[in-house]
Amino acid sequence: MSANPQILGLIPHRPPFLFVDEIVSETADGLVARRTWRPDEEFYRGHYPGAPITPGVLLCEAVFQTGALYLARHLAGPSAPSGFPLLVKISDVRFRSPVYPGDTVMIEVVKKDLMAGFYAMSGAMKRGDTRVLSVSFSVAWKAPGGAP
Repeated sequence: MSANPQILGLIPHRPPFLFVDEIVSETADGLVARRTWRPDEEFYRGHYPGAPITPGVLLCEAVFQTGALYLARHLAGPSAPSGFPLLVKISDVRFRSPVYPGDTVMIEVVKKDLMAGFYAMSGAMKRGDTRVLSVSFSVAWKAPGGAP
C-alpha cells in the first residue's frame, strides 16, 4: 500500500516509519485517523515469530503521528511556523488490548492545552468498540536546523 499524499504533505514521517493511513475527521480541538496494520510489515517477523503482535511503542507512535497531523493542520496558513513536530513528553500510557496483523484501528487525539509553545494532548486508539490504548503527551513545533 502506498502512502497517502495528504499525510505525506503534512508530516515528515515516511514509510516504513509512517503509521497513519488516512485522516477520517477533524474538529477545532482534535483529529481522528485510521491505520490498518498490514500482515507483511517487517517488524512482525521478530515480534513475535509464530505469534505476531503489534509492538506497543509503534501503537504509541501512531498516536503521536496523529497528533503531528493535527498540529500541522492547526498551524497551517500564512503565519505557520516552519519545522517539524518534536515529542517532548509521554505520560499515563495504558495498554488495554493487543493489536494483531490485519487489524484496523481508529486513532483520536485531542488538544488539551498550549503553554509556552508546548501542546499538551491526549490520545486514544480503538479497534471497533475495544479500547486499545490511551496516552497523554506533549509536542513542540521545532524549527529546522541542528544535527542532521
